[in-house]
Amino acid sequence: MLPRAVSIVVTAGLLLASGIHTRQLSQEGRGATPSASLDEKHSAAVTRGDVPGLVVVAATRDRILYQGVFGKAEVGRERSMTADALFRIASMTKPVTSVAAMQLWEQGRFALDDPAEKYLPELANLMVFESFDNATGAYKLRPAAKKVTIRHLLTHTSGLGYGFTSPILRDFKPRDGEKYEVGPLLFEPGTQWIYGAGVDWVGRLVEKLSCENLEEYFRKRIFTPLGMSDTFYNVPETKQARLVTVHRRQDGRADAPLTELPSQPRPPSTTFNGGGGLVSTASDYIRFERMILNAGTLDSARILSTDTVAVMCKNQIGEVGVPAVKTALPNLSMDFTFINDGKDKWGLGFLFTTSQVAGKRSPGSLSWGGINNTYFWIDPARGIAGVVMMQVLPFADTKALAIYDTFERGVYQLADASREQGP
Repeated sequence: MLPRAVSIVVTAGLLLASGIHTRQLSQEGRGATPSASLDEKHSAAVTRGDVPGLVVVAATRDRILYQGVFGKAEVGRERSMTADALFRIASMTKPVTSVAAMQLWEQGRFALDDPAEKYLPELANLMVFESFDNATGAYKLRPAAKKVTIRHLLTHTSGLGYGFTSPILRDFKPRDGEKYEVGPLLFEPGTQWIYGAGVDWVGRLVEKLSCENLEEYFRKRIFTPLGMSDTFYNVPETKQARLVTVHRRQDGRADAPLTELPSQPRPPSTTFNGGGGLVSTASDYIRFERMILNAGTLDSARILSTDTVAVMCKNQIGEVGVPAVKTALPNLSMDFTFINDGKDKWGLGFLFTTSQVAGKRSPGSLSWGGINNTYFWIDPARGIAGVVMMQVLPFADTKALAIYDTFERGVYQLADASREQGP
């Protein structure tokens, strides 16, 4: 998602334990290699104060291509970033939920074009905004002419939005005596795209069909098979010290300094949201990406069939396009755009890129991100995946996006150089 755009600390012990070749950088040891250049650029971004710290990992189908650890995990306590730092990945939960749903689809538990109300009665008899007056809050609703399907929920074409992506939902207040457990919808299902709460409901679908909560389901059928031992809804007490603190730019201004938000203990969750809530590491999430890159398998674990991954990795919204989004809550998100606004598409769980940008991902690549400026992409054509973990608000922060852009371009330079050198 959004592919644009300190003293460096590489925790060699942690990286070597993962089988990743690392080196300590010094002024004498730096060379003109793409890897060293990328190190220096990330380090410079932290030194400038663009972000307090970050962890980045890129991989091919069979190996780690690059890993970098930079800056601070907690500035106030001078806590250095580490390769196993834990990040709140927010909406990067959505692809995991989508994979879980597609496992159930493989088993014949539902069809993509089934009405969602067949399994989730709350989604029956939905209303659609016919008009909304932003000045007064007055609105007019009508019954939806179409039923929301599971495909609509997975692709953000259901008409469900979020308060930060829609000023209507931000300002909507039901009249006395009216209650809407779901919606109202912003448009007729299947006719437009808006980033919203559809995958939150897919999470409920997974729980209903599996008779397990998402934490249990993900652990058994995705995280444990993939060796993702550091991905949770509820972070174990013994690992909470590895959580990275979040920083915010005041009023969402790109030129505002970053302020560290107080670290507060997270009370254990007993309910789980398919649209967000997971905490993970860069190393864990790249394993999830590599599973998709390898058509559903990683090492000896088969998570999805090859055919199912192919379904997830293609346009699922037809002629509908994915447009740029103007934020309705600047303190939470800046405006965000994509590779080719209005022409990019959506698969099942991922933004689907339709255009090539020189020096970056290929058409057919998959991507998304999380509200705290965590991002990933998967490029099946080139066999490359990458993840960048930061903890900064608002979303789509211009300086965080510049780091993302630098990382992605550097990874492709590294991949090209590696290919030229041969095995």
